[in-house]
Amino acid sequence: MEDEYFMKLAMKEAEKAEAEGEVPIGAVIVKDDKVIASGYNQREQSQRASSHAEFIAIERANEYEGSWRLEDCTLYVTLEPCPMCAGAILQSRIPRVVYGAADPKAGCAGSLYQLLEDNRFNHVSEVAPGVLGDACGDMLSHFFRSLRSKKKKKPAVDN
Repeated sequence: MEDEYFMKLAMKEAEKAEAEGEVPIGAVIVKDDKVIASGYNQREQSQRASSHAEFIAIERANEYEGSWRLEDCTLYVTLEPCPMCAGAILQSRIPRVVYGAADPKAGCAGSLYQLLEDNRFNHVSEVAPGVLGDACGDMLSHFFRSLRSKKKKKPAVDN
């Protein structure tokens, strides 16, 4: 139940992204049952490839903790982390990652690759997949369905 509570907070972050026209992905970082950082996808508005929800939340947690090490934290994210975010998770030493929807095209916590639990690295993260996965997936599906619908309605430009 605790995982669902914090995933719902990550989903609220995803809603912020969607309200700004961004892909609705949100993340929160929790330490001692308290949210210490959050973030949501901001790639379009920032035009930076690193502006993923997890990456932003990790940077904010680093600032909050005054350290690059987040060894006593759990990351909750609405979509399975990509390779870049999985790398940042490992580098920041986050011991546990909880995600909602699987990402069959870019997921590196089990879908395409298993970077987070690969013991060849000097750090591994326990992964808890699929927490509120249907709701997280529905949020993404709705966003992309709406985006495709808007593109279809756009009038053709005559040259």
